[in-house]
Amino acid sequence: MLKFFSTHKIIFYLINIILIILYLYPGSLIGWMIYDNKSIQPQLTANFIISSNHFYVFMLISIIGFFTFTNSKKNIVLIIYLILLSIILEIFHLVIPERSFQWSDLFGNILGVIVVIILNNFINKYGRYKK
Repeated sequence: MLKFFSTHKIIFYLINIILIILYLYPGSLIGWMIYDNKSIQPQLTANFIISSNHFYVFMLISIIGFFTFTNSKKNIVLIIYLILLSIILEIFHLVIPERSFQWSDLFGNILGVIVVIILNNFINKYGRYKK
């Protein structure tokens, strides 16, 4: 699987573009497709302290990012990109109509990235594929 994503980087780039479009659209495109109402946001699981949807999305995009860029020098750039993306996209909700900035969303974004960073470091340090 690692080889698949690292040889097909276009998948990571396309997922990023889709995420940015979904994040910056005024309202919910997914809610519009599922419920025919762009003011309803589908919820995968109940929120706790953070937004679970945001946590899952940024965890998924981070996993795909680490599968895509396996070089340790590119990992640092990837980490900076993912953290800045999670912050900047949520800040844009301050000015987008029908969207609102929420701290739980921001913390869900950042925590999704941080969990994958920690798992990646743990796997690189103790994984069975270590050289």
